Order: sequence, then C-alpha cells, then structure tokens
Amino acid sequence: MDEADIKRRIADFLAEHDPSGDRLEFLRARFDAGLAWVHFPEGLGGLGVSRDLQQVVDREFAHTPQLDYGVQAIGLGMAAPTILAFGTEEQKKRFLRPLWTGEEIWCQLFSEPGAGSDLATLATRAVRDGDEWVVDGQKVWTSGAHHARWGILVARTDPDVPKHRGLTYFVCDMTAPGVEVRPLRQITGEAEFNEVFLTGVRLGDDLRLGAVGDGWRVAQTTLMNERVAIGGAPVRRGGGMMGILLDTWRDHPELRTHDLHQRLLALWVESEVTRLSAVRLREQLRAGQPGPEGSGMKLSFAKLNQALTGLEVELKRDLTYDDWTFRRSGTVDFLGRGPGYRYLRAKGNSIEGGTSEILRNIVAERVLGLPGEPRVDKDVPWKDLPR
Repeated sequence: MDEADIKRRIADFLAEHDPSGDRLEFLRARFDAGLAWVHFPEGLGGLGVSRDLQQVVDREFAHTPQLDYGVQAIGLGMAAPTILAFGTEEQKKRFLRPLWTGEEIWCQLFSEPGAGSDLATLATRAVRDGDEWVVDGQKVWTSGAHHARWGILVARTDPDVPKHRGLTYFVCDMTAPGVEVRPLRQITGEAEFNEVFLTGVRLGDDLRLGAVGDGWRVAQTTLMNERVAIGGAPVRRGGGMMGILLDTWRDHPELRTHDLHQRLLALWVESEVTRLSAVRLREQLRAGQPGPEGSGMKLSFAKLNQALTGLEVELKRDLTYDDWTFRRSGTVDFLGRGPGYRYLRAKGNSIEGGTSEILRNIVAERVLGLPGEPRVDKDVPWKDLPR
C-alpha cells in the first residue's frame, strides 16, 4: 500500500463518516478502519503497512476530531507499544481500542520512594494466589493517576534472585479495591503527579504482560518508548519552545546584547541538531523497536528546554508567576502558559522519564561502548541488598 492507496482509503472513510458528528463514534470507526496506527496489525487499529504512511494519515485527518495527547500521552506513547509487543491477542483486543480513542486513560506505576533512578531495586510485591496476584507497595511520581483507568505496573515476584530477574509486569486496575491515589504538589502549585498506595490489590493473571520474572525486559520496551515520546516528538523548524523564544527576541529589541545574541544562536544550532536527530530516531522506529538512542534524545531535550526557558526569562527580565493555587492538572500545557510557568516546569524535564545522570550512563555504555560502572549488586539476591 502506498500514499495514493492510503489517501483513497481515507477519502472513502470520510465519505461514510461525518467528522462533525459524534466525536467518540468517529474515533472508534477510524480505529476499526485501521486508520489509527497504520503500522499496527489489521484489527488492532492498523493496516500492517509502513510507519512512513502515518504522517500521511495524520495530515488527511488534521481537520477531524483529534486525540488529547496531553491526557493520553502515557497510553499512546508507552502502554500501547508495550501491549503490542508483549500482550496476548485478548489483551491487545481489550485494551488498544479504548486506549486510542481516549475512553480509558493510562498511568505508569514504576518509580518508588526507594527506587527511582535504580528502578530494578523496587520493592512493591506481587504474590501469586491461585489465578490472581496480590500486590502491596507504594509508587510515586505517577502522572495522571487521579484520572487513569489502567496503570502499567512493575512489581517484584521473586525476592530470592538478583534484582533484574525477579520482576513481573502487570496491567493494574486503578479502580480495584486497595488502590489509593494521593496528590503531589509541584513547584507550580499543580498536582500532575501522585503517589499511589497499593494495599492487597488483587489482579487476575490475565492482567500480566509477558512471562513471570521477565518484567525487566518488558519494562525496557516501555522506557525506551517513553524517552522517544518525551524527547523525540515531531517539531517543525523554529517551532516549539525555540519559536516562543524567537518571538520574545523579536518583540524586545531594546533588551538585545551581543552576549544574548550569541547564546540565542548557539541554542538555535542545538535546537536544530536535536530536532534533526529526532527525525532520524523516528526513522529508526520504522525498522523495529527504539534503542538506547532514545535516551540521548531525551537527555538533549531536557538540557535544551531548560536553557531555552532560562533565556526567555532573561530576555523578559521577569519571572512573574502568581498561579500558586493548589489544583489538579490533567496535562502539561507547556506552550500555552507564561514564561514563569515554563521556567519552573522545565526543571522537571531532567528528572521525568529517567534522570539525566542515568541517561548519560545509558548513552555512554550502550551507544558509545564505554566501560560500565562497577555494579557489585548485579548477582546478589534482591532480599540480601541493603535498603
């Protein structure tokens, strides 16, 4: 199938389905027609064609009901590719359609108070009880848990083996008894994040993704896709945060100095390198799963975004931010808010999705082939590790 074939298929679809009608019914029909993720298999929102054709689909549907990428980011960018890679046929059919249409929102239950950067040391336990697993533990920094229907969860199922080998990956029912979500207030006053307490939560074995004890490998698929989703999103030349900074530069000629001009030019170059690297990374996805290069993209994105927001504040000579009222927030409206918000919120970019320190290790070892750091706990059973 080529571009012309796709366009004909979309034209036929739009002739039968009115975009101005019921939004949810339109999205459901689009999924069923294979025009959601065209590279996914038929029957699962796709047509089994090249990922290249997705941009054609997106252009043709640009003026029709759209997905809410802010609220659906974790489901679309992390849960869906993991379910596709490791889910059973029943799991794929059950979860992917309402995930894509936005009927069911997803969150990510990975980090814990004692296991953030070193995720494999996590302590949340899942104990087998017949056809169910009983889960107890605490997760933290869980974006969107307050409105999520499902969560992707990594838990420890075998404490007697080394930390990476005793993990299992589950889909967690966020409405199940024993799931408690508490807000975490951020520097902006909002609560995008949460801590989640799991107390005797019962999950059927049909909610397990992958084999028992293979959770670390499954989680790597999620994490690699997460870093691509954060750092490799499509941005036009001179767009995104760079575009906002350029508008500020044009609007305030009286504040320009030689030093600021040189910094702006350096950031422009870095922005273009990052943008073009993201293009190349997305091209790699067409050949298979993302690799450790996604960690480099996310690392570059965090550093660049913080520098851009910092220069914007300097140009405006104003860090006004008076919206400290505590409130729940469903999304990060980064480009739609003021410079004070952007400056404060960008501080989290170097933590979320993997800290910059850990990502530098990944790039050094898995991309550049440098010697790894000494890891004395690699072969020690998890139960014997100091905590």
